Amino acid sequence: MMNITPIVKQLIIINILFFVGTLVVGDPAYQMLAMYFPENSNFHFWQPLTHMFMHGGFAHIAFNMFALYSFGSTLEHFWGEKKFLFFYISCGLGAVLINTAVNYYFFQDGLNVLMNQGFSKEEIISVLNGKGNSELAPILNGIEFKRFIEAYFGTVVGASGAIYGLLVAFAFMFPNAELGIMFIPVPVKAKYFVPVYMLLFDGFFGIFGNSLMGIDSGIAHYAHIGGALFGFLIMWYWKKNQFNDNRWN
Repeated sequence: MMNITPIVKQLIIINILFFVGTLVVGDPAYQMLAMYFPENSNFHFWQPLTHMFMHGGFAHIAFNMFALYSFGSTLEHFWGEKKFLFFYISCGLGAVLINTAVNYYFFQDGLNVLMNQGFSKEEIISVLNGKGNSELAPILNGIEFKRFIEAYFGTVVGASGAIYGLLVAFAFMFPNAELGIMFIPVPVKAKYFVPVYMLLFDGFFGIFGNSLMGIDSGIAHYAHIGGALFGFLIMWYWKKNQFNDNRWN
């Protein structure tokens, strides 16, 4: 296994420091550093960046840091530090951008229904901030209300969006690399594993499955897809311009 590279090492240290800090500080740390919906009063301009270093539990950070080490070190070795860091941060920001755009759609959908019933936007926000949601629930159907509330109050934490970008980049650069996967007895090539995993876990079982069954898994599937999409677009651009053969440092 490849030795850990400098930027990957620093990113892992920062993530661990944030995680330990949140264990000490508790909820105030999440309120300041997790990504909130921009209409929410807890939103701050730095959250699109800081949410990447926050995690919801030990299993969450352990999985993400293992993936960062496994795939990130290889990519940084071939790209160099600056190019790798640019890619990683870009995918993380892309993840939260897509997730926020989807939340805006769900929020606006519910907002339009409520405003058509005579509520002003200011009244709706006031009710939400007071958490008197029972006034709004009878006006929206079950799915509309659920999505509306989750869009406004939901938070996003974790490096998963950036990690998904790394997975896409790894499959681009090393399509025939064989990955050992738990519960599957034979290695699977990256060019097959990455797209199938994303389609099944985040597409079929994630977004479609959760919507169909009306459940909330607590996983930001749209953020995962956003990170993967931005990773794909960057890799496509670099490949098209033959830029992925050049280091930035």
